[in-house]
Amino acid sequence: MPRTFPYMLVDAFTTQPLCGNSCAVIFDADNLDAATMQAVARDFNLSETSFVLRPTDPARARFRARYFTPGEEIPLAGHPTIATGFALVDSGRLRLDPARDRTTIALELNVGPIRVDIVHSASGRRGVAEVGMFQKTPEFRAEYAPETAAPIFGLTPGDLLPGLPVQTVSTGTPQLMLAVRDHAALRRARLDAGAYDRLRQASGNEFFSAHVFALGGATPKGDVFARHFTGPPASFEDPFTGSATGGMGAFLWRYGLIGSPRFVAEQGHWLERPGAASVEVVGPRDNIETVRVAGPAVVVVRGEMTL
Repeated sequence: MPRTFPYMLVDAFTTQPLCGNSCAVIFDADNLDAATMQAVARDFNLSETSFVLRPTDPARARFRARYFTPGEEIPLAGHPTIATGFALVDSGRLRLDPARDRTTIALELNVGPIRVDIVHSASGRRGVAEVGMFQKTPEFRAEYAPETAAPIFGLTPGDLLPGLPVQTVSTGTPQLMLAVRDHAALRRARLDAGAYDRLRQASGNEFFSAHVFALGGATPKGDVFARHFTGPPASFEDPFTGSATGGMGAFLWRYGLIGSPRFVAEQGHWLERPGAASVEVVGPRDNIETVRVAGPAVVVVRGEMTL
């Protein structure tokens, strides 16, 4: 017999509909198996689809979420976390305490519970000014030769900022970090999907996707501007990538590219889906504890899915 599941389409890292990055948030998904979740995510064909479930251990987390790209399940992602936190409040599943300025919960993901804080707004939007996620302690993993990595993105080693590694950084999802000299190099970046896939396979799938970034925002409000590439089987450029923004923040702070651990990251402007995140790196440069990535969100669709 067909079942219905309430869902929302939420644009994260923006207050403007059809900007930022869109995520489908499916509620009451406890009876869906992984194959059905994957089929739903493939049908929505968004960067990620979030499925909200009861937590495995209610003493450790308030809610559980599973994130699927059109091709696979991933352990942690940024814009689905922002979208899910916002949707939980907007749908009435999470009530805010009016006596406080923020509500903090633990959200169970496949990497374990993470801290999510919802900053309250007195001016409306269902009481939410922004949703922040505290990502896992950064891991600085394998490094790759610039001569090998740069051409995969249509660049030369000279396009990269000198003296820095091309390196996988994980704050829950491992991503390849490439810091380029300027916005001109960033605009020239083009993914060679075949070369990317060969490098990823040769690394043992050591990274999930790639984040290419330059200092200086796309607007005067930004401090860093980034583009994010995902290779086969579903190669595309992501409008805004919260998990990679966390890894990028850790990279920028560790290698001394920013003077303050708090900055604004921008992404998606050249895709006509501009978004921005407030980033805070917690801990000294050589011993980072976590990275908080936060942003607003807006609901663009409310509906029911029948399966």
